[in-house]
Amino acid sequence: MRRLNERAALMRTVKQLGVKDPSAIRFAYGLVVETERRKNLIDKFINAVVEPKKINEYTMGIQAFLRLYVYQTRVSKNWTKINLKEAENVASMGRAILGWQTMREVETILGFLLTKKLEPIIETASEAEKISLQTFHPTWFVEYCLKLFGHNEAIAFLNGSMKTPPTYIRINTLAAAEEATVQKLKAESVELEKTPLLNYTYKVLGSKKPLNALPSYAEGLFYVQDKASCFATQAANPKPGNILFDVCAAPGAKTTFLAQLMQNQGAIYSVDFSAKRMKTWKKETSRMGTKIAEPVVADAMVSVPLLGEADLVVLDPPCTSTGVFAKQPSAKWRLSPNSIRNMSELQWQMINNCAEKVAKGGILAYSTCSITLEENEEIIERFLKEYPEFTLMDIEPKIGMPGLNGLTKCQRLYPHIHQCNGFFIAKLQKQ
Repeated sequence: MRRLNERAALMRTVKQLGVKDPSAIRFAYGLVVETERRKNLIDKFINAVVEPKKINEYTMGIQAFLRLYVYQTRVSKNWTKINLKEAENVASMGRAILGWQTMREVETILGFLLTKKLEPIIETASEAEKISLQTFHPTWFVEYCLKLFGHNEAIAFLNGSMKTPPTYIRINTLAAAEEATVQKLKAESVELEKTPLLNYTYKVLGSKKPLNALPSYAEGLFYVQDKASCFATQAANPKPGNILFDVCAAPGAKTTFLAQLMQNQGAIYSVDFSAKRMKTWKKETSRMGTKIAEPVVADAMVSVPLLGEADLVVLDPPCTSTGVFAKQPSAKWRLSPNSIRNMSELQWQMINNCAEKVAKGGILAYSTCSITLEENEEIIERFLKEYPEFTLMDIEPKIGMPGLNGLTKCQRLYPHIHQCNGFFIAKLQKQ
């Protein structure tokens, strides 16, 4: 079974059920995301009620119902108020969807779920597990952050990763002048705030309609792109006329911004292993008016099958996404310490394959949306030992925190400090 994130899973369900009401879809998405975000706390609470049984011993349908039931009747009420009528309505919907025979197994526990107190359950937990239940993160990841950042900074980061960061857009100057697009968006009731030090990047303060439903979106006047991603692309600093290899390029945010910074002059060869994601890349590059990019479907872990060398190689490899838990809460429950080790080996293979494609005097830009050492500084440290012809470069502008392990020329962004996804950026030049 293919793993889907919250949005993809919901969109599939919406399509299957034929739901058309945008407000109903938004409510359902919020309900799913906020329930998934608190999965460890909700599961621990349910397990305390159904013991000696565990929630994972029930069918998938019952598991989903119990979690949504606890979120809606308890979590959303801050565990204080009890609305019996609402609880009955939620249970009734569960019977309508799953069938009364399926629901019969858990009917007797719904009342206990509605009245049991949370505090005694948390009080019995260890210190690390208490933090994990309070910040909604796996205990192993809490322990990892405590070791990496220290207690106070770890708590700040974990709390920051509970809050979805603002939405940002990047104005596309290949389609129209920046100020003209800002004025058009204002006329479309989009309220924007310029992001300091980043070119063409704006925080969305408000919008009456979904951004992808606006006429200016269809016209390719902007791209919905996180501040950290915009920074990583700007930091690469491509120039008009460059030969550029964009590795792990889909769905197209980097490619379209790179082409914009190059003023559609030069050549970009965009590599990604997923033919499906490259279909999205083609739609996005077309929408954004990108003229200089060519798609290449290939696995960069095996090789970068491009002839010649590039002035700039941009690598944004797959990662554990520990910097985007706020946007994709389901991701954190799929990870383990082994995930970090496995992902770092994949990243090492990719950066190795990219190194040989950098021309003399050229640049290799590496970035991830992860905060782990193994996927970031340790990759760069190992790379510098294996490839002494490369040296770290300063990154401009300086909006992030210095890299760890003494790699101060690298930059890190954190949700609780920078109001965006967690990110790591390194820039290396071949002597």
